Amino acid sequence: MKNNVAIILARGGSKGIPRKNLKNFCGKPLIAWSIEQAKTAKNISSVWLSSDDEKILSLGRKYGIEVVKRPKSLCGNFSTAEDGYLHAINKIQKNKKKIDLVIGLQATSPIRESLDIDNAIKKFYKFNYDSMISASPIGDFFIWGKNKKGIWNSINYDHMHRPRRQEFPEQYEENGSFYMFKPEILLKYNNRLGGKIGISEMEYWKHFEIDEPEDIFLCEVIMKNFLLKRRK
Repeated sequence: MKNNVAIILARGGSKGIPRKNLKNFCGKPLIAWSIEQAKTAKNISSVWLSSDDEKILSLGRKYGIEVVKRPKSLCGNFSTAEDGYLHAINKIQKNKKKIDLVIGLQATSPIRESLDIDNAIKKFYKFNYDSMISASPIGDFFIWGKNKKGIWNSINYDHMHRPRRQEFPEQYEENGSFYMFKPEILLKYNNRLGGKIGISEMEYWKHFEIDEPEDIFLCEVIMKNFLLKRRK
């Protein structure tokens, strides 16, 4: 089996929702959902939690996963996920065997299933990708925006010749639920995406994430009525 390592980045600070990663979500700390989904996935070798916050790290230990203490300098508002991934990879590979694939799970995207992760890993190896994003179909999504003169224009279609739904081009939204990449891609490009990039499709309703307080209520409604009901 390949050494497929899940890394969950979870800093202690958050502007939109204070202590967001520890907030109660459907009866558990928000980050616990990503931990459990990674642990349940059949194609993940080990699960690691990277944080600067001792309470978050303690929660990871409670759930029986490995933890990486991240320095505060890599957890500021201007720090990137790439900084966190690189730090974690260096720590993991220092005493463990080489990582073949990193699965970066976004802690604020709890609306996912272990099957989403497993299917993506299988697709990654089947098509020999170097990196991958999770994405949701957006269908006939008509986008508008202002040009440099402040005038509103249709961006991804011609509003003077509005296409029928079946004529609209296939398009996907990068939903941020997870990213997959070979460690060497991160080193080469200083970016989680590079080389041959693939897409792993998820249902549209799984694209919702928690950034602002109102997102918690919306995501709980989806979680309870779509995912948790499936388990009963």
